[in-house]
Parts: sequence; C-alpha cells; structure tokens
Amino acid sequence: MGNSSGTNFAVRVSLIAALGGFLFGFETAVISGAEKTIQSLWNLSSGWQGFTVASSLIGTVIGSLIAGMPAQRYGRKKVLLIIAFLYLLSAIGCSLTSIWELFILFRFIGGLAVGASSVVGPMYISEIAPADIRGRLAGSFQLNIVAGIFVAYLTNFLFVGMGEDSWRWMLGVMVVPSLLFAILLRSIPESPRWLWINGKPDEAKKIFERTGDLQAVTEIQEETRSDSSPVPEKLFTSKFRKPILFAVLLAMFNQLAGINAILYYAPRIFEMAGFSQADAYLQPVYIGAANLLFTLLAMTMIDRFGRKKLLVIGSLGMILFLGLTAMAFRGDMAGNQLVLIYLIGFIAFFAFSQGAVIWVFIAEIFPNSVRSQGGSLGSFTHWIMAAIISWTFPIIVEGSPQGGYYSFLFYTVMMVLHLIFVVRFLPETKGKSLEQIQQELGIEK
Repeated sequence: MGNSSGTNFAVRVSLIAALGGFLFGFETAVISGAEKTIQSLWNLSSGWQGFTVASSLIGTVIGSLIAGMPAQRYGRKKVLLIIAFLYLLSAIGCSLTSIWELFILFRFIGGLAVGASSVVGPMYISEIAPADIRGRLAGSFQLNIVAGIFVAYLTNFLFVGMGEDSWRWMLGVMVVPSLLFAILLRSIPESPRWLWINGKPDEAKKIFERTGDLQAVTEIQEETRSDSSPVPEKLFTSKFRKPILFAVLLAMFNQLAGINAILYYAPRIFEMAGFSQADAYLQPVYIGAANLLFTLLAMTMIDRFGRKKLLVIGSLGMILFLGLTAMAFRGDMAGNQLVLIYLIGFIAFFAFSQGAVIWVFIAEIFPNSVRSQGGSLGSFTHWIMAAIISWTFPIIVEGSPQGGYYSFLFYTVMMVLHLIFVVRFLPETKGKSLEQIQQELGIEK
C-alpha cells in the first residue's frame, strides 16, 4: 500500500511528532541525577524531597487528563506546538531558578508537557500513518521515550563532575531538544483525520495523497456516509465499553509490572541488593541501554508479529525475571550480583512488549470521534498508576525487612493476570485500518 515517497513523508512527519517522546523520557529520568544535590541545596526533608521529585508526576497526571479537549477542538498540531513551548519553559526555569517554589512550578510545567505528549503524540502518528507501518511509526514514540531516558542517564553521568552547579547543566541541556522539537513541528501538516471530522475533507485528502494512503480516504468516506453525526461523541457510552476496558486495563498492567519503581529507584534497589554506592549509581546506564536495545528490536517486529504476540512473549519473560528478583530479595542479599541480570532481563522483556505496545494500541482502538478522549483516559490511567507505584514502593521496602520480596512478588502476580487478560480478551490490530478495527470491536454507528 502506498508509494515510497508517500511512505517517506509519513515516516518524516511521524518521527518529528515522536520527538515529544524523547523529551518525555528525558524529563522523566533526568531528576535522578540531580535530586540529591537539590535536597541539600534547599535543606529538604525526605517528605518534601519526595514531593519535589513527584511534582512533575502531578503535572503529568493533569496534562494527560486535559490534553484531549484542546486536541479535539484546536487540532493535534497546535497542541504539539504548545507542548514544545512547555518543555522549553520547564528546562530554562528549572536550570536557572534559585527559589524552591519556582523550581516546583517549572517541574510541574514539565510534567504537564509529558502528560499531554503521551496523549497527543501517539494520537497524531496513528492518524497520519498508513496501516501497514502504523505499528512501527506509533511505536517510534516509545522508542524516543527510552532514548530520552538513556540520554538523560548519560548526560547526568557526563555533567556530574562539573561542580556544585552540575545539576543546573543536567536539567538545562533539555533546552536543545525542546527548541529542535518546536522548530521541526512547524513543517508538519495537521492530522488528516482531524481535518476530516472538522469539515475540511479536501485538505485531509491532500495529506492522505502525500502519505500514499488513498485507501484511508475511501474508508473514511464510507464511515462518514453511514454516520449521520460526525460531531465529537461522548466517550462513556455503552458502545465504547470494549475500547475503554482494553485501554484502562492495558495502562494499569503497564505500571503494575513495577517499571516505574525500577526506573526511579534503581540505585536504591541495587544498594538493597548489596552493591556498593558507586556501583549502584552506574547500573541505571545498563538498564537504560537494555531498555533502548529491546525497544528497537520490538519496533522491527510489531507490524510483522502483531501487538498481541509481543505482549504474550513479554508477559512470560517478565513473570520469570520478576519472580527470580523476588526470590533473590528473600535470602541473604550481600553482594547478590544476579539482581542486575534479573532486572536487565525484566527490562528487556518489558521494552519488547508492554513498553512498545501501549501507546500504539491505545491510539488505535478508539474511533475518530472519541480518539482524543480515549487517549486521555488511557494516559491518565497510566500516570495515576505510575504515581501510586512510585510512591508506595519506598514505603513497602522500608516498612519490612522482606519489603523487596513482597514488592516483586506482587509485580509477578500482576503479570500472570496480565498474561490471562491478553490471551483471553485482547484483539489483534496489526495491519488493519483504524476504521476496520472499529468494525471488529463491534462499535456500531
């Protein structure tokens, strides 16, 4: 389907939109290198320190919740431009301020951008990408997230020796990709499916012609003819119950794997496992590298194998390595070097499956009329669960000598439930147009 110049155009604009994912990953991980210096700079108690780190996450939850409405009303491109500006403002503000309250505000603004990115980026890509390469292109958003995490760990490592202001360099370097994102966004078109449902079919057709996806024009025309009301619909009605259920459960299971606890608390986990402090701070680079490598591998396979097969393979691997990690924390932890291998194994299977699939799948299963609301719901669920998992992990770990064992045992059980959910209930969306997916989910007009 499509021609090579059309495919190249679709790839180029999708990769520009996916740059929001790079900033998302960078913004999420960069604080891990700066947080100890920040704590001593403003003399923060552990409670206020937790709040300082989490202030971005609060913004993320709100950003994911509110992004759908302006994306529906004003278009995907305009909202992506606002997101780029928010990332830029956050990077400048966090790196220059000497006032704690302003630092919190700029962290919160960065979080808003992350939350909005996680909704609008995949939504835009899924609406402009031809069906046969949509999985890879929508998945490039996740690839950019893990690249951002890896680069944040690397730049933290590079800047750490630059004296007492090294944390400002760590946070400020995000100005460069933010500016690049804002400049490149100006060259991409609006989402053709958004143009179509907002009464601009001629403009939409021109963009579909440029992407070489003329089949989409035929299918949208048929859908429009059978739909007497192309106005945005309400998401929470019985006909959308299947996509709502799939999006919410997939987003919950994504975090119930314990991924954010591992990314945010990696040094602490490795210290619990008996590593020296120096080694404990080096290990996140290995985890970041494994995350990037296996996400790349998943991108090459998501349109060939399909979403469901990747999720099943990933579940089996995560159950194995989370279970091994739990058992490792049950015994004597002095110098338990195997924990690094187990966690890299877990990250590899997570990146190959859930990490690669979540944003692709959530962006695919909702119809045009409620896609922005559905994307917001999936993303909001993901970030609420991320906040719960991230805040409860240190409480569980510090509350009991066996805290590490209980945490990882819980994540293992959750992945067994995830496997059952995927095998029994989740549909395959590989290679199908967005309109075909709606028909197969039984969403009647």
